[in-house]
Amino acid sequence: MSLFISSLASGSNGNCYYIGNSSEAILVDVGISCREIEKRMNRLNLSMEKVKAVFISHEHSDHIRGLEVLAKRFQIPVYSTSATLKRCGFAATNSLARPIKTNELISIGELAIAPFSKFHDAVEPCSFMITHRQVNVGVFTDIGSACQNVTRHFSQCHAAFLETNYDDDLLEKGNYPYHLKKRIRSGFGHLSNKQALTLFMQHKPAHMSHLFLAHLSKNNNCPELVLNLFQKHCGCTKIILASRFEETAVYEIIQMQSSLISKHHRAPAAQLELLF
Repeated sequence: MSLFISSLASGSNGNCYYIGNSSEAILVDVGISCREIEKRMNRLNLSMEKVKAVFISHEHSDHIRGLEVLAKRFQIPVYSTSATLKRCGFAATNSLARPIKTNELISIGELAIAPFSKFHDAVEPCSFMITHRQVNVGVFTDIGSACQNVTRHFSQCHAAFLETNYDDDLLEKGNYPYHLKKRIRSGFGHLSNKQALTLFMQHKPAHMSHLFLAHLSKNNNCPELVLNLFQKHCGCTKIILASRFEETAVYEIIQMQSSLISKHHRAPAAQLELLF
């Protein structure tokens, strides 16, 4: 009973997350090129042959940049809401398009994927919780606020990718135009470090073994700052920074007698200060 997870890319320049068991896997978002995804998966000894589906959270370019090439090359079906698929260029006539509805469970082999709606400035955004034999992994990025859907699913996760997009002071003092700062801070933008920490502290289940800090802003956040912030409150949860430039290690989440054991596979070679 285990899931293997890795962040292949995380940030405004591209997002892609790998979740799978020993026989099948999915990608959540494909915001970097097909070639780069293959390269990063190869470095991790992950096989594209195991990838049976792609799930798209919303249509912004940093989540779909490599989608068309990857889906066509490997003939991988693409799952998302009808409105999002249309915005992505996957109309109902596309043989690889798989329209879904939020709150309806999708089965990919032994993986169960639960899509749920969230607040973000996209046509029909959703996030996902992936389950394999009672082990739950959630992808919680591009979230304007921690609504009830987000908190309910987060509270069930054994591991999660959680957006920590910006530091309030860095955003306020930065050179972004006012309208962009307003969009980021709005209830349909992104989660700040403090908002994400509040979600983590108030809704983290006792069995959460891993938390990936994801979708960090290059200009409005600092890896050391957010890492230190979470490590003060993480307890037994391992905190991992998801890089905007390279893949993380693969983490195997194992459930055994209601406790979780993690196995840390290949670690990235670059130092923290080189990643962001």
